Amino acid sequence: MDITSNKQPFDISHLQLREIQAPIAVCLIKEFAKSIGFDKALEIATAAIQSDALLAGKSMAEKLGSNTLKDMARLVREVWSKDVAMTVKFLEETDRNLSFNVTRCGYAELYQNMGILEFGYCLSCCRDEPFIQGLNPQIHLFRTQTIMQGAPICDFRYELG
Repeated sequence: MDITSNKQPFDISHLQLREIQAPIAVCLIKEFAKSIGFDKALEIATAAIQSDALLAGKSMAEKLGSNTLKDMARLVREVWSKDVAMTVKFLEETDRNLSFNVTRCGYAELYQNMGILEFGYCLSCCRDEPFIQGLNPQIHLFRTQTIMQGAPICDFRYELG
């Protein structure tokens, strides 16, 4: 099964998809912020993006016909990292645990280059936990830091249980 394909009639990477989505999302957040304040606008946008990520996880589980940590590792390699979008160092891959560090994040670089890094966590990183919950509610993500928020790495620790 080709997990890299989008439903669009053209082939773009996950990073390119975020590049297309970001300007419109940021524009909306900024406009809403004028009426309801920045923090509230960002909170609402984050909730909407997380809802979308939950649905995306459910959809991916259906598309794959499976929802294991092996599937998640494959998604990291073939979708999230496509076109060298991230440099990932895998630390552990078992049936119950998936651990890896992102040592270079093209998503953070993209948002930095676009001048919208302060929106990056909302646009990308906040998707990770609800995505895995949609893929498999028995898998939990533990992460203490992200490059998007200024850390040297993103520490992804998934655990089945």
